[in-house]
Amino acid sequence: MIRVLCVGDVSGDDGIRCLKRLLPGLKREFSVDVTLVNGENAGKQNSLSPETARQIYEAGADVITGGNHTFRNPALREMLETDPCLLRPANWGKKGVPGRGVTLVDRGRYRLVVVNLIGVTYMNPAENPFYALDEILEALDTPLVVVDFHAEATGEKRAMGFAFDGKVSALFGTHTHVQTADAQILPGQTGYITDVGMTGVVDSVLGVKKEIIISWMKDHLPAKFTLEEGNSALCGVLFTLDEKTGRCLEVQTIRREEPLRREGNR
Repeated sequence: MIRVLCVGDVSGDDGIRCLKRLLPGLKREFSVDVTLVNGENAGKQNSLSPETARQIYEAGADVITGGNHTFRNPALREMLETDPCLLRPANWGKKGVPGRGVTLVDRGRYRLVVVNLIGVTYMNPAENPFYALDEILEALDTPLVVVDFHAEATGEKRAMGFAFDGKVSALFGTHTHVQTADAQILPGQTGYITDVGMTGVVDSVLGVKKEIIISWMKDHLPAKFTLEEGNSALCGVLFTLDEKTGRCLEVQTIRREEPLRREGNR
């Protein structure tokens, strides 16, 4: 039996700070074996940098997954090529795209494959994620497979869950930053949640200053999205897996707010 903790989209400096404060304790509390963190929004301007990636590793991540903002920061591209645990969506493209979308966490006693995919509904053009995952699974020799499906549409995420029920150990959604209430074990014993949620400022709209988003939605005028600052929460999902069969035995959602900060105390 192994426990895999999947942490939702880390947003900005406060999200990084929250991750550093809360993740080590959560790993001890739940006896976590492998930790996956979606980090594509962790840097400035909603993009991951080599420095913020290192901070996520220092906080306790074993694998960092990405999404539609993965390539926004050109400085990250070399790290994507050299770091096997820093992922970008596997179906982004095959030729000339830096990095990889699949990695193996080999602990001797078990071998866990992590797959990062991106949706195509209301998202940037990408290869079909259903066919992409079929192709990836054909080449694997371990039953332990966990998928981060970075997608906008809840229907596309649900469809992916049922399409690969019994074929992967767990599939969790990222990108929409709001933790959904449908964490479950599907009929074929695949762990599933539509969206794991966000690690970032609580009083925000998906991590962005709420006043900016309200104005943008009311007036439809171009606006620079500035990340909010303040007290944050860590959202995640814990999958307990059978290391021999790859089946999911238990799913538990996690949401922890950091202690309230006093003025001047960061």
